[in-house]
Amino acid sequence: MVCAHNVGDPVLSSNAQLLYRFQPLDDPRWPDFLHRHPRSSVFHTAEWLTALRRTYGYEPIAITTSPPGADLQNAVVFCSVESFLTGRRLVSLPFADHCDPLLDAATDWANMVSGLGEDLHQQSQRYIEIRPTHAIDTAGLGLYSISSSCLHQIDLRPDLDTLFRNCHKSSTQRKIRRARREGLVYEEGRSPSILDSFYRLLLLTRRRHCLPPQPKKWFHSLIDCFGVALKIRVALKDKQPVAAVLTLRHKDTLLYKYGCSDAQYHNLGGVHLLLWESIREAKQDGLGVFDLGRSEWNHAGLITFKDRWGAKRSELVYLRLRSSSKGCFIPASTDWKGRIAMRMCTHLPDCILCAAGGLIYKHVG
Repeated sequence: MVCAHNVGDPVLSSNAQLLYRFQPLDDPRWPDFLHRHPRSSVFHTAEWLTALRRTYGYEPIAITTSPPGADLQNAVVFCSVESFLTGRRLVSLPFADHCDPLLDAATDWANMVSGLGEDLHQQSQRYIEIRPTHAIDTAGLGLYSISSSCLHQIDLRPDLDTLFRNCHKSSTQRKIRRARREGLVYEEGRSPSILDSFYRLLLLTRRRHCLPPQPKKWFHSLIDCFGVALKIRVALKDKQPVAAVLTLRHKDTLLYKYGCSDAQYHNLGGVHLLLWESIREAKQDGLGVFDLGRSEWNHAGLITFKDRWGAKRSELVYLRLRSSSKGCFIPASTDWKGRIAMRMCTHLPDCILCAAGGLIYKHVG
C-alpha cells in the first residue's frame, strides 16, 4: 500500500521496496527537487498544484522511495479526484498536457507501480492515471494506454531569424506580417481588464468548439499562484480584442497553455502575432523551449497550424492502472450522448454555459 494514513509513513510494496507518501505543497524538498530534475515541468510546480486545489478542491500527493529527511531522488505527483459522477481516482495531473513521473530507473518504475497497485485495491479507486512525455515500457507493469495525442515543441536554440525562416512561408510568416500591416496592437499583463478580454474571447472559442469554458476562478487562481511567470497576451484591432493567449514559464520553457480568438478577425493574424511575440520574448530571455502543448490526432487543422511554426512533433500516450478487467487502447470518444451535449453548447446563453463549466470541470480532471 502507498497512501498511508500519515504523510511520510513508510509503506511496503509487494517487492519489499519502501515507498513514502508526502504532501508536495508542505515539503521544502519539492522546489529544489524540481529545480534539479531535468524532466520537471510547469505542471509539477507548487503553483499549478495550488491552483488546482483552490479551484477544484483536488488534494495533491507525491510518492517516492526517498525517506523523510533525505534528499528526494524520485517522485510521482498526483491529485486525488473525488467525484460522485466520475468516481475516485489519482491523476497525474488534472488539466496538465503532460506530467512526467520523475523516475530515472526501471526498478523505480516497477516498485512504484507495484505499490500503487496495492493502493488501488485498498482505497477502492477506479484507476490511477499518468501522463508521461516519453515512451514507457509497460510490459509486466499492468499499465495500459487510454489515449494518444500529439505534442509540439519548438527548439529555441537557433537565432531569431532562423526561427522565423523555419515557419511556413505562405501561411505563418505571411500572417505575422499581415498582423503588423493591419496595425494590430499587442498588450500583455495580468490585470482584471486583460483577464476580462481573454475570458470573453475564450467563451467565444469554447462555444465555437461546442464546449463550456473553464471557470473564471481557474484563471484567477493561475494568476494569483504564478504571478510574473504567467502572461496573458492580447491582440487588438481598433481597441477591440481579437485574439488572446495565456503562457506559463518554468525553468527554460515557455508553455502556450490557452489560446482564443474572435473568428470574424481570423484573417488578421492575431494569434500568429501573439505566438511570435511569445517566441521573441522567450528567445530574448534565453529560454530553450517553446511548448505548444498537446493536440488530439483528429484535430488535423490544429496539428497543421503547429507544424507550420517549425515545431517538432512527439507522441503523448496517457496510461492507466486499474484493478479490474484487462485494459486496452481507448480511441477518441464517439459517444452519441456526448455529441448531443456538445451541440447544445452552441445554443445556451453565456451565463448558463459558464455555469455549466463551473459545475462540470471539477468532475473531469
